[in-house]
Amino acid sequence: MAQNATIYKVELSVSDMDRHYYETHKLTVAKHPSETDERLMVRIVAFALNAHENLEMTKGISTDDEPDIWQKSLDGALDVWVALGLPSEKVLRQSCSKAGRVIVYPYGGRTADVWWDKIKGSTTRFENLQVINFSEQDTSALAKLASRAMRLQVNIQDGAVMVSLGDHIVNITPHQWKSAA
Repeated sequence: MAQNATIYKVELSVSDMDRHYYETHKLTVAKHPSETDERLMVRIVAFALNAHENLEMTKGISTDDEPDIWQKSLDGALDVWVALGLPSEKVLRQSCSKAGRVIVYPYGGRTADVWWDKIKGSTTRFENLQVINFSEQDTSALAKLASRAMRLQVNIQDGAVMVSLGDHIVNITPHQWKSAA
């Protein structure tokens, strides 16, 4: 965990009707001092969207050569590499060569749109790359749910995501910018 990180305890119940995955994960998430509540919550939703018994949060923002989330096979090979934000073409290339499947979740509204317009042409050769955008409105609403101890329920059906914390509900519509081959 990053030095001076704030620790968040998350009980994450995932009901993914699209993948027929239903499980509760108890996560200890280290929030780096430079990380925003928005990024923290995007990380948790990205975890829910890819939930698997072998999926793990990594050191993330404090480590350059690791994704935010990964899934390794029993032999240590990287099956899934999940990154947040706006990685460079070089980082995408390196990630796609290291993992069987790479998923990038850009967010940030207009900044993400500009990044994608600039980089999308160079991503066509990466058959194992998937890019899924979250709108600024959705991630801003998610950020308001952040607290040091959370019991989140994430329901996924027909690509739509509903995140609930107590009486608060945030509906998210992920936009697929690039799908893996």
